[in-house]
Amino acid sequence: MTIASNLGFPRMGRNRELKKALEQFWAGKLPAEQLRSTAKQLRKAHWELQEEAGLAQIPCNDFTLYDHMLDTAIMAGVIPDRFADISDPLDQYFAMARGGKPRDGKAGPTALEMTKWYDTNYHYLVPEFKRNQTFRLDSRKAVGEFREAKSLGIPARPVLVGPVTFLTLGKAKEPGFEPLELLSSLLPVYEEVLRELAAAGAEWVQIDEPCLVTDVDERVLEALEQSFARLTASAPSLKILLATYFGPIGEALPRVLKLPVQAVHLDLTRGEDQLDAALDAVPAGLTLSLGLVDGRNVWKSDLWSAVGRADKAVKRLGFGRVMIAPSCSLLHSPIDLDDETALDPEVKEWLAFARQKLDEIVLIAKAAGGERTQVVAQLDANQAAITRRRNSPRTHNPEVRARLAAVTPVILERRSPYERRKTAQRSKTPLPAFPTTTIGSFPQTEEVRKARAANKAGTLSADAYDKFLKSEIEQAIRWQEQVGLDVLVHGEFERNDMVEYFGEQLNGFVFTANGWVQSYGSRCVKPPIIFGDVTRRGPMTTAWTKYAQSLTGKPVKGMLTGPVTILQWSFVRDDQPRRDTCWQIACAIRDEVADLEHGGAAVIQIDEPALREGLPLRRADWAPYLRWAVDAFRLAAGGAKDETQIHTHMCYCEFNDIIDSIAALDADVISLETSRSQMEILGAFREFRYPNEVGPGVYDIHSPRLPSQAEIEQLLDKALAVLSPDQVWVNPDCGLKTRRWEEVKPALTAMVAAARNRRGGGSA
Repeated sequence: MTIASNLGFPRMGRNRELKKALEQFWAGKLPAEQLRSTAKQLRKAHWELQEEAGLAQIPCNDFTLYDHMLDTAIMAGVIPDRFADISDPLDQYFAMARGGKPRDGKAGPTALEMTKWYDTNYHYLVPEFKRNQTFRLDSRKAVGEFREAKSLGIPARPVLVGPVTFLTLGKAKEPGFEPLELLSSLLPVYEEVLRELAAAGAEWVQIDEPCLVTDVDERVLEALEQSFARLTASAPSLKILLATYFGPIGEALPRVLKLPVQAVHLDLTRGEDQLDAALDAVPAGLTLSLGLVDGRNVWKSDLWSAVGRADKAVKRLGFGRVMIAPSCSLLHSPIDLDDETALDPEVKEWLAFARQKLDEIVLIAKAAGGERTQVVAQLDANQAAITRRRNSPRTHNPEVRARLAAVTPVILERRSPYERRKTAQRSKTPLPAFPTTTIGSFPQTEEVRKARAANKAGTLSADAYDKFLKSEIEQAIRWQEQVGLDVLVHGEFERNDMVEYFGEQLNGFVFTANGWVQSYGSRCVKPPIIFGDVTRRGPMTTAWTKYAQSLTGKPVKGMLTGPVTILQWSFVRDDQPRRDTCWQIACAIRDEVADLEHGGAAVIQIDEPALREGLPLRRADWAPYLRWAVDAFRLAAGGAKDETQIHTHMCYCEFNDIIDSIAALDADVISLETSRSQMEILGAFREFRYPNEVGPGVYDIHSPRLPSQAEIEQLLDKALAVLSPDQVWVNPDCGLKTRRWEEVKPALTAMVAAARNRRGGGSA
């Protein structure tokens, strides 16, 4: 039969065991050995689950305590100097991820930058390279985990981030060179790892080079050719699977197929057309791994269609030269649909999570591998479920579609240009120079989470929960007044997640109880599932914002999540264009903006941290996406009055190449993540004279490390080298939900003091 395989599996565990162990360890409540034991138990459980599903090749070294790019940096000894004196390897590892612990009364070293893994909502840690970077094999994790799997009798295939992808996703920390220039110095580390894997008994190794689905140039292709020539020669007994994913390889496909490897993986869910080209160009002896099951979404695969494509490959290559796999690692999928006992039964029938996707892979492999009669009933049942979904009246709402059809360019415009709006806003809501604010959320303490859970379980009444939330809001407002923030927020204590909260109040969404997906480190999200046309059932945020505003004379921001972010951070229906779904959401947000204004909100923030994340991986596809994504924001905000100040927020991505589209949003104020990069991202604003106001983040909220007032002032000085003083707002990088009040209070106190010092003309 054909070979059933997988590229990677979720790490957190069915009940987020890894998350809980990590956070206990960071809090000093769990010994390191117990953390390692939890990790080992999870690896074993996940390998055995995949073996029981019937996979012939199972990934190992896809597991990580924080991030696979960080693991690769550690493997190659790429440890910035500021972490070099941390002697304990685990402390050093987490210091690079989260920032170092204070020592001798001084703040610890800042964490590595973090940004999105291609166009997903997973965040990776960005390796830092020096011009004369030295590399050494500093971690044998890949070999150790292979031996661990081997001892359990698991047919494991070690996974490595490829050297070219590793370098191209890193950042040069000195001017005048590019990380790819370091390739020849890096390759000996990979050669040594491969030799050790071969000596340990590995038959296959998977080397991921997703950079191939982006706009690669000749230098990258030559680097790949150099890499695989050396890697293949270093361990001749090893078979190498070169894995690409998140899109088609494109024009470079014939060259990639000629690389000296034994197999190439193709994402056929995002690049179906490349199968015919690959079959025409595949050299004798090369195996093709067909990514026929979508690793990034939750809908059942059309198995008969997938079998048809697999049949085509088997007919040309034979059973032994065809692997069946997901499109990418299943890292981006929840673990098991069987855990969702309360999910809407009709919608549940349309879904497949990681565990079910393994079954789909095995079914396709059997059907295309000579065992079709044994699985035909399951294939037919799959087709019947897909047909029922296609014909379900729950997925279509004629009124929603009519509203979308009536959208005209005028609806997308604010009533007046920014300069006129600015005058109206400053008249209605006077603010000092360098106004201070936060991005929206305040700490979701254990008490807040327990109250929400009790209310959901029915053990805390709606009245008691409402009273509790109002108490939390009042305390947050009073503290913000006390510390001296200029534009306040209500704290979002009622919200479980910035996307899930809104989805719960919109038609067309369903929610899981345990559909967790890793976002970064221990941070997990539970993306909503958009299955039908989207409408708002009623006001979603107005009551809480209005209550908070009643407590203070200072302006309180209404806090909304933007349509692109709700789209990107949900599992989106695949039966209509993403643009249509996004604009349906935008119409709902537009209605909420109107209600917030009616309730007295003078400042409304529409967060769009996922705008850049949604950008297609190839530049040729950017323009259509940017048009409809920008217009979605303008549709959401376009009805606001001139005197209503519209903010937006973006974080953890590179903005330089889309700065003109960001300007086209026409938000009055945009806040950005900039602190980890030491304001590097503002370079885009040096070349492009951004017309409106900007809040460059001065406090890295993804690290427990506390910034000093002097550090914040230094960051403000860097911002003022690019922006004019009347443009600059002062705020953290992101919302403060994941931090503790003990961290938030001193950090924001320092932030406010830094802003006041700048108002007085002080300098660092």
